[in-house]
Amino acid sequence: MRCKKTPHSDARRNRRAKRVRVKTGNAVAESENIVAETAEKIFADLADAQTINRDKKGGWKAPLWQALSEAGLPLSWVAEDCGGSGASLAEGFSVLSAAGRFAIAVPLAETMLAGWLLSQAKIASPDGAMTIAPASPKDRIALNADGTLSGRARGVPFARDARHIAVLAQGAGGFSIALVDATSCRIEAGLNLASDGSDTVTFNNVTPVAIKPAPKGFDQDSLMLMGAVARSLQIAGALESMLEISVRYSGERVAFEKKISKFQAVQHNLARLAGETAAAMAAASSAADTIANASGFDDAVFLEATAAKIRCAEAAEKGAAIAHQVHGAIGYTLEHILHRYTMRALAWRDDFGHESYWAVELGKRVAARGADELWPLVASR
Repeated sequence: MRCKKTPHSDARRNRRAKRVRVKTGNAVAESENIVAETAEKIFADLADAQTINRDKKGGWKAPLWQALSEAGLPLSWVAEDCGGSGASLAEGFSVLSAAGRFAIAVPLAETMLAGWLLSQAKIASPDGAMTIAPASPKDRIALNADGTLSGRARGVPFARDARHIAVLAQGAGGFSIALVDATSCRIEAGLNLASDGSDTVTFNNVTPVAIKPAPKGFDQDSLMLMGAVARSLQIAGALESMLEISVRYSGERVAFEKKISKFQAVQHNLARLAGETAAAMAAASSAADTIANASGFDDAVFLEATAAKIRCAEAAEKGAAIAHQVHGAIGYTLEHILHRYTMRALAWRDDFGHESYWAVELGKRVAARGADELWPLVASR
């Protein structure tokens, strides 16, 4: 059974119709930048880092989420007949990059991934914030014989803030995708390094709102790889902001009667930070492009996605250290905006498999293919 038209379909279709289209012969090519520009404008207007830092009660979240929802961004990867905006994978990835540059603490990426997962099984996406489970490659959710779900998922981002959870469950007949009401689960509050929700969700014979078989070949690795690329893009975006903030600060801070940007050691550190940022952007963008143009999660996607998560995680660690070194003690204070980017970049390393896990899995995949297959695979990217 395919998704049906929802009450919100017409409004979403109208928003989508307003996108810029460029005619090339008989083909109509949509500008991929318009979605990213929309996200950037919303973030700039409603997610300014200084404003958020001063708002201790979180009053900025509701207006931001409303604006994102009205633009159709949380359901970017959901087809119109499933209640979404029908954006391409490439357009959605551009939104995640923008979200990383602003280090926003709302479940935008999680809702996008949940909608994408549900759409794999043609399950309509509900309105409101969502998240996905499992969020770790080592956790498993079981599909029982009676159609209920059991298991525990750790480190589920923003589970407490979500109305629904998109779940990948494994039963005797293979993998299934389910939509679950968050209130039917037991959620234990947790925090990541950035003090954002990273909760433990327990499914105790939970009856899903909807459940359908996953497409052939779709498994937990597919979900983890998609999540890993999403986080890689967010990390790369955060690194871009770290670099910008650090360069600006070094041009303003005066020590020993001259700007610290004139000191060779500071220049060297900023060059290293620029290098880490460029490497992360290249790896994340390449992985996103590979997924956007692939027909499935094959070896090429696995190589790109795992390499991106490993490299971006490494860049986050080195980049955060450099940015804080440039800022000195002031960068560690809660009053300064730098920690918003560094702490989230470091926290995102652990979601959907940390770099050590993927390094081992990548090594296993390369070894299984054999030495003769390694260079052709790498050289083809």
